Amino acid sequence: MKNWKVKLATSTVSFILDGKFQAVEKLVNKANAFYITDENVYALHQNKFKGKKPIVIPAGEEHKQQATVDFIIEALLNLGATREAVLIGVGGGVVTDMVGYAASIYMRGVSFGFVPTTILAMVDASIGGKNGIDVGLYKNMVGLIKQPSFLLYDFDFLKSLPNHQWENGFAEIIKHAAIKDAKLMKQLAAHDLSFYQKNKKELIALIEKNVKIKMSVVQKDEFEKGDRKLLNFGHTIGHAIENEHALLHGHAISIGMVYAAKISQVLLGFTDTGIVIETLKKYGLPISMRFDITHAMAVMQKDKKKAAQGMQYVLLNKLGNAVYETVPMKSLEKLIKLYS
Repeated sequence: MKNWKVKLATSTVSFILDGKFQAVEKLVNKANAFYITDENVYALHQNKFKGKKPIVIPAGEEHKQQATVDFIIEALLNLGATREAVLIGVGGGVVTDMVGYAASIYMRGVSFGFVPTTILAMVDASIGGKNGIDVGLYKNMVGLIKQPSFLLYDFDFLKSLPNHQWENGFAEIIKHAAIKDAKLMKQLAAHDLSFYQKNKKELIALIEKNVKIKMSVVQKDEFEKGDRKLLNFGHTIGHAIENEHALLHGHAISIGMVYAAKISQVLLGFTDTGIVIETLKKYGLPISMRFDITHAMAVMQKDKKKAAQGMQYVLLNKLGNAVYETVPMKSLEKLIKLYS
């Protein structure tokens, strides 16, 4: 088990890598611990919640809405949760996003921590303090940035993770490589999903590397005023099509990364689009789909990255070196149509 702490502006986050779920009880007072998970995780790991106070919510992105947060809050009230409560989100990114949000507003804020159970949550969704909900088709439109007190990684949860969820998570790993670590991209290109599924030591090292890539960005720019925006590589188009087409987050972001790489070719002379595409394909991720571009552009108009002059778009100068540029909406629409 490997532990480390990261100091941020107003808080410190503890990371417990390759820990055991029961170790949560050493981190928090059992009497004040409230475990929140979804019906899928609970069905597979019900025995882990014995003797605890679980709140089970519906599974799926379509439930990442205010109504589910209201359900969590009502359940906390019924269980007698006070301001000393600690909420523990056990699940993927949908769970951790909502639990962080619910904890931040319940009784004006209580402590929370996460036990991420998917690759996506382990390397991205549970890290960095972004918590919130969707509003209809609009991704993460309501929320706030507040850090969990701890993240505990129990790799036993991955034993029940379906293959498409492994693919889903590796989209964010490939994203980190594309924007921050060309050497990591080479490593990923040399292996495949099966390699990491069969080699726990290599998987743990990969997860740790990705946690540290993301946290190094968050530490420098916790509230997304500058370089944290780079973590949105692939997310502009990805978010515009994700909910509309009921795509897994990583699958939508994979398609978004392909567009972003191709747009980078035109605007910045990026020359490694082929490597990005082939690596995504190698990990079972989609690289294209048909969608209504006019509708997608309308969704983008409500995106948080939209500025008066256009869309703040993350592009690649080269592998491992990303920048964000403001691209006029009309120019962006032309480029999307060019590659559709």
